[in-house]
Amino acid sequence: MRLPALLYRVYEKRLARDLVGADLPHHVGVMLDGNRRWAREKGFTDPNEGHRAGAAHIDQLLEWCTESGIRVVTLWLLSTDNLRRPLAELDPLLQIITDVVDELAAPGQPWKLRMVGALDRLPAPMQARLSGAEQRTAGREGAEVNIAVGYGGRQEIVDAVKSLLRDHVAQGQTLEEVIDGLNVEAIGEHLYTSGQRDPDLVIRTSGEQRIGGFMMWQSVHTEFWFCDAYWPDFRRVDFLRALRDYAARHRRFGN
Repeated sequence: MRLPALLYRVYEKRLARDLVGADLPHHVGVMLDGNRRWAREKGFTDPNEGHRAGAAHIDQLLEWCTESGIRVVTLWLLSTDNLRRPLAELDPLLQIITDVVDELAAPGQPWKLRMVGALDRLPAPMQARLSGAEQRTAGREGAEVNIAVGYGGRQEIVDAVKSLLRDHVAQGQTLEEVIDGLNVEAIGEHLYTSGQRDPDLVIRTSGEQRIGGFMMWQSVHTEFWFCDAYWPDFRRVDFLRALRDYAARHRRFGN
């Protein structure tokens, strides 16, 4: 083993050891950013080579989360803005995402998948495969994995309000009754992630330091950790450093 690799392994083990008994997050969101820039730096002319490399890296991340006892993971794989990309890039990307979801839903995998996003904006065959993967994993006991596809934070809030209003109308309530029942808790019950704890930690790769609309409603008290590495190069040591920094923070929740 070369010296840099040996030092890396020693550092990784030390980080893992330091996290024993630490206050770790229950729910981690990950913005898997930088696939296209990774592909360009590697000399690929097809940006989908970056998407493929990024997709192949997802199961490793989920294994790291499982090892750390994290019970909910939200992966942002495709935004509503991404749907405006040229078809020459978008169509292969949709196929890559659908394939990786099928792999996560394969027999023997532990994860319980949940699709979060405006799925009605996706092609019908993709919608069917994503929904099928969710149904096949419903009874699993592993970590819950939210697959954010066709996801935008503003769109989620709009969809939540629409869903809430439809429920009130179906109950025959008046406009005044609807207004009186409109509060933070009521809207929260209609989010894509309804029933789950808000993310404790959100990790964004690629050096970008902005949330880009990711879980805007849920992240009001979330801790953020930004990493310079592009997503395909994100290492276990980076993940452990994120957990270490999270454990060292004092969360005030607005107090």
